[in-house]
Order: sequence, then C-alpha cells, then structure tokens
Amino acid sequence: MTRRLFERWLGRISRRDLELDQALEFSVVVPVHNESGNVATLIGEIAKALDGRAYEMVFVDDASTDDTRAQLVALKSKYPMLRVLGHRKNAGQSRAIRSGILAAKAPVIGTLDGDGQNDPADLPDLYRQLTRQDAPEKLNMVMGRRAKRKDTAWKRFGSRFANRIRKRMLKDDCDDSGCGIKVMKRTSYIQLPYFDHMHRYMPALMRAEGFDVEYRDVNHRERGAGKSNYTNFGRLNDAFSDLRGVTWLIRRRRNPGGADEI
Repeated sequence: MTRRLFERWLGRISRRDLELDQALEFSVVVPVHNESGNVATLIGEIAKALDGRAYEMVFVDDASTDDTRAQLVALKSKYPMLRVLGHRKNAGQSRAIRSGILAAKAPVIGTLDGDGQNDPADLPDLYRQLTRQDAPEKLNMVMGRRAKRKDTAWKRFGSRFANRIRKRMLKDDCDDSGCGIKVMKRTSYIQLPYFDHMHRYMPALMRAEGFDVEYRDVNHRERGAGKSNYTNFGRLNDAFSDLRGVTWLIRRRRNPGGADEI
C-alpha cells in the first residue's frame, strides 16, 4: 500500500470513529474494586437494559487485587460497547467515577455502583426523565432514590443518620445521597470541584452551580457477591469531615448565572 493510500485509509478510519463517537447518546460509568463475582452479571444486565440504544459502558477498575480486571478484559470480546480503564493505584470511588466520566464519549452519563445492588433496568427511565422535551431548562441530573433498601438494619440506620444531618446542613433536598444510580449531563459534571467522596454530595454541588436536580424511586437489590468496601463507622467519620468542607466550599462559590459571548 502506498503512503498516499495508507493516509487515505487512516483518514476514513478516523472519520468513521468520530462519527461513531458523535452518535453515542449515553455512557454508563461503573467504578469497581474487587468485584470479580459481580461484573459479568452486571455487564449483561446493562446490555439488556439498553439494547437498541447508542451507548457505551465504561468500567473503571480501581486497582483491584482479585481478578476483576482480567474478567473485564475478557468480556470485551463479547460486548464491543464495553471499555475498560484501570487505575494504577487505588484512588477511591469518586476518583474512579471521575476517570470514567472524563473518558466517556456521550453527552449524557449514567452511573452505577459495581456491587450489583443498583438495577440497570432503571437507567432508561432516568435517562428519559432527564432528556424529556418539557424538562426544566436547568435540569442537569436525575438521581435515584432507593425506595426499599436491601441492606442490613444497621447500615440503613447509619445512612438515615448521615442523610438527616447532611440534608439539614446543605439544604440539598436529597433523601438518599448514597444512591449510586444517577443520570447527568457530562458538561455539568466536569464543572464541579473534585475531591474524595464527592460522589456523595452531587445534588448539593449541582445546585451550587445553579443546576436543577430531580429524583426518582429506583429498585435496590441485595449484593450479589463479595463484601462492601465500607463500614458504618468509616463512612460516618468521613461524612462529618466532608460536610464541613462541602459547606465551606458552597459558601465560597459565586455563581455568575452563565456567561455570554459578546
């Protein structure tokens, strides 16, 4: 193949890839850490829930110590819409979500926890609510609200306690900030300040930027395999520290109401 023909061939490939990227309407980002027993089932459920849509799955392995990453790579041949990112070092759930969203190619992002407790079947309804024709102009996120949680009573108590304090301090009108399933516009997410555990304060951060947030009841399931990476005491200890920081951050933000090119 001559150099000129080779360059033309590369150009056609690049244009085709660009067209495919532009056609994507939905990117589903899933952070995982030591979830080897859950990823195959979860990927299959996402594919079933979004069958017929122009979407991609972006799984971010946060330096798992089991064979999660190997399983994800092996599944790419079966699911061509699957992309796999791997952190070189463990950086936490918020950083894994951020890595996935920054790499995502669609204008609308959906997120799910990697333990299988969020139901991918809820994604289409969340997407439709966000993108409906009569949606408020500033609506940028629709967040799930676990109506019937399948966690232990002790874990539910810890979440209710933390949610009550957070809601009172931040006035974010969110009853369940720990729900991992949500759909948002990518452009709004990348405007938010990044810090560890920020995924638990998304409604407050979105509102601080002048965006609207809506909520929708979603299904919640028991963990399929493995064990939680969090404990009540660890979560509550982080929550009190984070709350002080988020409260300060919101108070110090100044919203210009948008910017117009003149």
